[in-house]
Amino acid sequence: MSHDHGPRVIEAERLSLPADSGWRRLPWIGLVLGILGIAASWMLGRDDPEQFYFSWLVAFLFFLSLSLGALFFVLIHYVTKSGWGVVVRRLAENIAGALPVMLVLFVPVYRGMKTLYLWADADKVAGDTLLEGKALFLDEGFFTARALFYFAVWIGLALWFRSRSLRQDRTGDEAISRQLTTLSGPAIVLFAMTITFAAFDWAMSLDPHWYSTIFGVYYFAGSLVGIFALLSLLAAGLSRAGVLEGVITVEHFHDLGKLLFAFTVFWTYIAFSQFFLIWYGNLPEETVWYLHRMDGGWMNVSILLAVGHFAIPFFFLMPRTIKRKKPLLVLGALWMLAMHLLDIYWLVMPTLHHEVHFSLLDLTTLLAVGGLFLAVVGLGLVRHPLVPLRDPRLVELLSFENF
Repeated sequence: MSHDHGPRVIEAERLSLPADSGWRRLPWIGLVLGILGIAASWMLGRDDPEQFYFSWLVAFLFFLSLSLGALFFVLIHYVTKSGWGVVVRRLAENIAGALPVMLVLFVPVYRGMKTLYLWADADKVAGDTLLEGKALFLDEGFFTARALFYFAVWIGLALWFRSRSLRQDRTGDEAISRQLTTLSGPAIVLFAMTITFAAFDWAMSLDPHWYSTIFGVYYFAGSLVGIFALLSLLAAGLSRAGVLEGVITVEHFHDLGKLLFAFTVFWTYIAFSQFFLIWYGNLPEETVWYLHRMDGGWMNVSILLAVGHFAIPFFFLMPRTIKRKKPLLVLGALWMLAMHLLDIYWLVMPTLHHEVHFSLLDLTTLLAVGGLFLAVVGLGLVRHPLVPLRDPRLVELLSFENF
């Protein structure tokens, strides 16, 4: 593409929320829901702190995965010099922009460390040869330092890439795109390392006797399913409200649907590979994790994940027509978000409950974390244009088509 005449500019009014848009109430709605969720969780958690910490961890890992999935989308958009994704990149930047609040929402996980993680209890580690061998890594101080490092990387990347993108809105400097493309490669390496070890630390170490070298990829795959579902919902919602009409077209929905379908299959491949290799190896220290999820009613949840997270969306999302019809794509995206949440629940809760057990705290903590997450994402939608105004590829991509 030639840029001899510099980037063409589309009017900011076309790419921002109108003053009378109901979407401008989103930050306040999220804040109110978050405060109510925190208050309800605090009251209920006083009587059952163990349930509170596990429910909070589920909600935290779910919404964190959406922010991390969004950050990865921004990075991979630059490293591949993606074209079509320009029109939804700002939405992903705003979702990744919730990472600073996710650091604050990590505090209950830190405070509940001794309740959540067996390895944090010195009395339980004493005499356990396997846990004593892992004590150098599974150490409270080192655990905390690693968490701070992960968040420093994620927040630094999210804020840097969004701030440069917003600067390009003001200046139209095409060199910014080239700079971010150059930096995105090393950024993805840092992202891959940190999301992998964070998944090990915060989810896999709930059962410190068990391990899987593919577990970080499993969490990453779920994060991408979640973010493409959320981007589809946001794009469809804004389009329905008359915002970005003619900017995010059926072609962009088609691509979002293709990516949602693709990473649903990728998640299934990783999930089955992890299960098959561990089950085939038949080593007690590895198979015990799956045995906990095949007993006490958890087998029904496992079957639901296999059917609901793969079989149903595989056949539903495969047709081209589904991905090009917004109501149908929205239905598929809502279903996949629900399945992604169930997947996180299935990863965490069998550690606490050997029988399937749903608590009101599961709902209130989801409301607390989700409300604050929604408030921050909504603030980004309100404060900034919804699409990069002066990205050099924007105008060209408004007319792109799938073949």
